[in-house]
Amino acid sequence: MIKTPKRIAFGFSLSALPLLERLQARKHVDQIFISDTSALSVEQKIEGLVHSIPIDFIKDHWQKHNKLIFIGSIGAVVRLISPFVISKENDPAIVVMDAKAKNVITLLGGHKQGGDRFADELATALAAEAIFTSDSFVERRIPLDCFGEGWGWERGGDISHWRNLMISQSRGEKNNIFQSQGSKLWQSLKACSNYSFIEEKDKISSENIDLYIGQENRNKCSWHPPSIIIGIGCVRNTDEKMIERAIKESFSKNRLSLLSISGIATIDKKDDEIGLLNVSKRNAWPMYFFSSHELSKVNVPNPSDVVLNEMGTASVAEAAAILRGAEGGNLIQEKQIYYSNEDEFGGVTIALVEVEKPFAPHKGELHLVGSGPGNLEMLTSDSRSALTRCVAWLGYSPYLNYLDSIRRHDQVRLESKLTFEKDRCKQALNLAKQGVRVALISSGDSGIYGMAGLALELWLNESVECRPLLQVHPGISSFQMAAAKLGAPFMNDFCSISLSDLLTPWKQIEKRIESAAKGDFVIAIFNPKSIKRDWQLKKAFDLLLQFRKPSTPVAMARQLGRLEENIEIYTLESFPINQVDMLTILVVGNSQSIVKNYKFLTPRGYFNN
Repeated sequence: MIKTPKRIAFGFSLSALPLLERLQARKHVDQIFISDTSALSVEQKIEGLVHSIPIDFIKDHWQKHNKLIFIGSIGAVVRLISPFVISKENDPAIVVMDAKAKNVITLLGGHKQGGDRFADELATALAAEAIFTSDSFVERRIPLDCFGEGWGWERGGDISHWRNLMISQSRGEKNNIFQSQGSKLWQSLKACSNYSFIEEKDKISSENIDLYIGQENRNKCSWHPPSIIIGIGCVRNTDEKMIERAIKESFSKNRLSLLSISGIATIDKKDDEIGLLNVSKRNAWPMYFFSSHELSKVNVPNPSDVVLNEMGTASVAEAAAILRGAEGGNLIQEKQIYYSNEDEFGGVTIALVEVEKPFAPHKGELHLVGSGPGNLEMLTSDSRSALTRCVAWLGYSPYLNYLDSIRRHDQVRLESKLTFEKDRCKQALNLAKQGVRVALISSGDSGIYGMAGLALELWLNESVECRPLLQVHPGISSFQMAAAKLGAPFMNDFCSISLSDLLTPWKQIEKRIESAAKGDFVIAIFNPKSIKRDWQLKKAFDLLLQFRKPSTPVAMARQLGRLEENIEIYTLESFPINQVDMLTILVVGNSQSIVKNYKFLTPRGYFNN
């Protein structure tokens, strides 16, 4: 059974305790340990903090899939772990930090076990300095032996061949790469300039390919995108051994790698089939179930009356594989029946479908990130951590420009035009469904007039089993920054209103303006004016003047957080509407709002008590 990777932190002394608690509170680690708790009083005992002797800790947690953080001297860590070090294929990722979280250093497992990426995430979240010594980071090369994980792929091939490839890469030699499956977006990176990408029509012999990316079984260095759906039908209570043998024989016959398995598809009557469920769990192959009604609608090459009488559909294996493979799926193995050997029980039918695009939503991640108003200082720590984790960044070009200085050489930038929000969200979601870790970037806060709402709508329209991880990361909205620059205009009840009628009817916007004016709310006005929408702001001000004094303060903030930033305060009657554009946000005060010494204040009412 594939073990669940753990992230564990160990402190050598009580000075590490604050950082241990911080790592656990922010969910950077699953468990924390410390070598000495004798100085803690009863009142100081920390829930979840485990006392451990360093050597016992290593014995218990030295597993290749784990990531271990040691807080203390790097020399002490080297001496401590040296008897346990075996090879880069079997050792866990080892990260060392000082108790003040000033430096994060990858000691072992930087590539294969993801130590470098983990250290980068920690350093970003903790505002620490990440120290890398690997050739890929120093020379800004794609780490060929680990980069595929971020795209949802599984690594295969002989260890010695991987070692030779990385040596070749470090020497600056040109590497031949052939890719038949998976996203090729990464190939556009500048860091790929020293690779030779071989097209199908120019495919050369296997001996001359340094890196293979596809579904075939290769002995050399290979990455395998999740591109094969296994359709399965089986006799009731068929044992695990029988099922696994049938799968392996099918893949061997078709010269396919088991690492390119996307998942298993079958009829919902098998949702309690113990052998099948155990095979799925042990190998981390997702299960997809379909009803007999759904399966009966699929045209298959080999329908069976026997299966129809038993299951209510003429096909299980072929129909389920084709259905899960969706449009563009190719049936590369029609149903093959496997019979039990003497030491087995049951019978299995296997069909294989090659999907047009990789399918691994269980691996994919869609992160909704707000870049802030435009200054990197306004990018939240949580958003920065998400950006560090993702291999693909999608967004409107100016928003990507704000963040480009922190984009790594191995992260893809995918630009989109201003009015293509739906296409942008669909592209991000589709990539995440392939198993890719994607950041969809908005300005400000993605949950305030940003991409989060549309992305969530599309995500909710997907069936549950087709949804990748979706996480919205809080950002700093332009109205918050405007408030901070102005003083304290939102100290009492307030609301925000967008004047864009592209998605909301103007009559509805008018009702909201009138309600906010009657309710004496301070109002943040987004999207006040554009080249095509040049009349709405005048209408809005005319409506506000029906309920508010002409002397009501109104602030105009343009290009917040950028070199061209400009903030001015006017009144409703003196406001220069012709100076407003789409890079402007407005703050309209209420009946209590005042401007004094060029500070905009809406009193909370403390001095009235």
